[in-house]
Amino acid sequence: MAILGPIIKAALNVHEYFTHVDNHVEAQEKVLQNLLDKAKDTAFGENYDFNSILASDEPAAMFADAVPYHDYNSMDEKWWQRIKKGEENVTWPGLPNYMARSSGTTGKKSKMIPVTDEMLDAIRAAGTRQVSSLTNFDLDAEVFEKEALALGSSTDLDEVDGFKVGEISGIAASNIPEFLESKYRPGSEISRIDDWDERVERIAQESGDWDIAMISGIPSWLEMMLKKVMDHHGVDSIHDVWPSLSVYTSGGVAFEPYRKSFEKLFSKPVQIVDTYLASEGFIACQQRQETDSMQLITDGGIYFEFVPFKPEYIEPDGSISQNAPALTMAQVEKDVDYVLIISTVSGAWRYLIGDTIAFTDVDHAEIKITGRTKFFLNVVGSQLSVLKMEKAVQELQEQFNTSIKEFTVYARQDDQGDFYHYWYLGTDTETSEEDLKEALDQSLQEANKNYKVARTKALKGVKVTKVDPDIFAAWNEHQKKKGGQVKMAKVLSDDKQEAWEEFVTNYKG
Repeated sequence: MAILGPIIKAALNVHEYFTHVDNHVEAQEKVLQNLLDKAKDTAFGENYDFNSILASDEPAAMFADAVPYHDYNSMDEKWWQRIKKGEENVTWPGLPNYMARSSGTTGKKSKMIPVTDEMLDAIRAAGTRQVSSLTNFDLDAEVFEKEALALGSSTDLDEVDGFKVGEISGIAASNIPEFLESKYRPGSEISRIDDWDERVERIAQESGDWDIAMISGIPSWLEMMLKKVMDHHGVDSIHDVWPSLSVYTSGGVAFEPYRKSFEKLFSKPVQIVDTYLASEGFIACQQRQETDSMQLITDGGIYFEFVPFKPEYIEPDGSISQNAPALTMAQVEKDVDYVLIISTVSGAWRYLIGDTIAFTDVDHAEIKITGRTKFFLNVVGSQLSVLKMEKAVQELQEQFNTSIKEFTVYARQDDQGDFYHYWYLGTDTETSEEDLKEALDQSLQEANKNYKVARTKALKGVKVTKVDPDIFAAWNEHQKKKGGQVKMAKVLSDDKQEAWEEFVTNYKG
């Protein structure tokens, strides 16, 4: 009989009640006020006269007028390089102890993003908010006294120029409060293992001694880990190893393409809860069972602005035009794609995180990630977002009763000068590439009027290649990106296309 579970659940329910945000507009106004006040005496704050913004009757509007948009390159070149050389009080008071390494899915080299103690506090608070919100879901009380496994990056952080450097999940895990360590798996020893395969092997070896009720991680890598655990024990369901497993906290990529393959691993219902943790901070998490949308963390260490996602505001490199308008929480509308802009307690200011979102419920500040500014196929006016791509792939799965967990796509001219979208679908289906092509093309035309118009003009069509689903993980490993927060690029950049085609040709499985 569970004794601690009901007590823990009741305590979390109280926490949820007292930390719940009713007015997200007011919460964001307070966050902006706090950010400006804390940073007014930094080099950045003095340069953009934060004191005058604070004295203004409309600080949000004056802030937007005074401070330009930044992407990583402009923020790093003008400001963060000074921090990396040891200068204090540049974009945030003091000097951060950590740098988050983010290779992401674009860019040729890793980004190094400052992580302050205030940001770690904000991430911890958001994580506690997420756990306490699980009381809103239909879960047995005993779940709350079991163990949780997080498959993130290594907590064995590098020392670089006086900073501790690692991926944000590893940095956050290395700062888990002591009172939670007894419930956290795989534990500090295994979490410090840098080699992903070795870490997963150790997890499989130790898994029989754990009573896991909650798991978290990026779907592609977590699925591989679960299969490794099942193979180690010679079972057909992960519930044969962890019968208490009831919650999977997903994140990093859309879960839906993985649903069918995950359901094959489960023999009991598992509640899927979505989260949005980026190298720049904990952005949002699902907090209600009646929706699969995520609620922005509007009272934490991040101030949000929203630029309408229109081609005229997007530069060729995926950055934002400086004349693009930015909206506040009070101005956004439902079902409109926005480029997400953030200012944070780590000293990122009007920073283009690279993601596009749409509000599903403005009053609840609930969103869906709709894509990336760089993962946006606008060749010959097709204006195809990642969300539209993922929905089309989901329709393929349903139409042909198959699984397509990963895909990548790019646009290019053939030898005759005609434009095509080249799709690579990770699937074991026996459905022909021709049938997949026709269904995919039809789905995209029905879902996107701009794509339909482009198909009558310069965009000649779609070409589909079926590939082994494991090739995407192999490609990432080939690119020296494996495990942790690594994600496959949904749209391949020009400089990667030839290498990808060669890799596909030579791939042996």
